Amino acid sequence: MILVYVDHDRGTLDEPSLQALTFARGLDAEVHALAIGDAASGLAGTLGEHGVSVLHVATHAAFDDYVPQAAGRALAQLAQMTSPKAVLTTSGMRGNEVLAHAAAILDEPFAAECVEITLGSPAEVTRSRWGGNMLEVARVHRNNVLLASIPPFTVAAEPSPVACSVQTFTPELAAADTAVRVVDRVAGQAHGVSLAEAKVIVSGGRGVGAPELWGPLEDLAGLLGAALGCSRVVTSNGWRPHSEQVGQTGTKVAPDLYIAAGISGATQHIAGCKKSKTILAINIDPEAPIMTHADYAIVGDLHEVLPAIAAAIRSR
Repeated sequence: MILVYVDHDRGTLDEPSLQALTFARGLDAEVHALAIGDAASGLAGTLGEHGVSVLHVATHAAFDDYVPQAAGRALAQLAQMTSPKAVLTTSGMRGNEVLAHAAAILDEPFAAECVEITLGSPAEVTRSRWGGNMLEVARVHRNNVLLASIPPFTVAAEPSPVACSVQTFTPELAAADTAVRVVDRVAGQAHGVSLAEAKVIVSGGRGVGAPELWGPLEDLAGLLGAALGCSRVVTSNGWRPHSEQVGQTGTKVAPDLYIAAGISGATQHIAGCKKSKTILAINIDPEAPIMTHADYAIVGDLHEVLPAIAAAIRSR
């Protein structure tokens, strides 16, 4: 049996978790899932559609929002009770954090960013390193169970319907398990389509120049029904919210079209957008690294190019 930790936000399942389930089915074993909190019981239908035969729901008064170490504790205790061959999750920030806690509790190694897994003694994994620019083949010598995370978009989420039963349990938590927790949420300004689901993304970097100069990107995004994205330096400067950051430490995306305006193309950013079907780069520097990754490149000032593209769209 393979156990997959699936992440959800108050009952809304994230797409990479479904991708992790598809990956788990490829290991030729029955698939179980763990979801945290009372709201997770409503996920049984969707998870059953994606091959989960048993949904384990961890319930506890502490699980009113994201509590990483407590979730790791619940995952570790469930792994001890069910003895899976492997424990998997998607390698987003939350998935990696929860599995790291579980690995420390179980005293087992944790292999992150695995694009291939061969179970055995030892297990063999192929890991994506350096923002996907290198693949590392490694053997994982574990005591009882392999813990590994799968990068988003390693495989596409494919349905494989089975009957899914729900089993609830209450983990035993220590006070330290709830020391770090979400205690409040402050809603940011809504920007329409989310990065993870967008088919088109208009993304800006340092070359935009200033936070008040984002108008051409917002205009084009509106015309295309696109999500807005940005590079790490933009969020570091406080120009745009972190929720819009594309990259290794932001959101990894795979749209049909990714428009990179004024982005130089650091390795960390390319790691987040390299799965895009088509990349259009706009930069005044023809030698910018982003140009070598682009399907189409325009050498020019984005503040001239983007309005021209918008005008052409309107004329059609």
